[in-house]
Amino acid sequence: MFSATSRYYGLPTAVRDLPDGREVRFVRRRLLPHPEQLAQIGERVVKPRDRLDRIAGEVFGDAEQYWRIADANRAMDPDELTAEPGRRLRITLPPGIPAGGTAGG
Repeated sequence: MFSATSRYYGLPTAVRDLPDGREVRFVRRRLLPHPEQLAQIGERVVKPRDRLDRIAGEVFGDAEQYWRIADANRAMDPDELTAEPGRRLRITLPPGIPAGGTAGG
């Protein structure tokens, strides 16, 4: 359903039957991983006018991977991560990939 680089990859799906007989398929809730359980591969200092998607593009080669930086830094609001220049952001592998593994894109 989702590509291997999506934050929703591998999440279970469910079906809800509506009163009119239609079925609605949906992805179950995604719980944020514990950052301390993610393998850290680097760090990035926020510069003035930085945006998380641009940092992800620089670090991972894919701006859509911004969610990995948000997960690694326990951010519910990704914009808060770049609000203050000088902040140090953890850069990690996705959940389930140990240090020495590959990030897969």
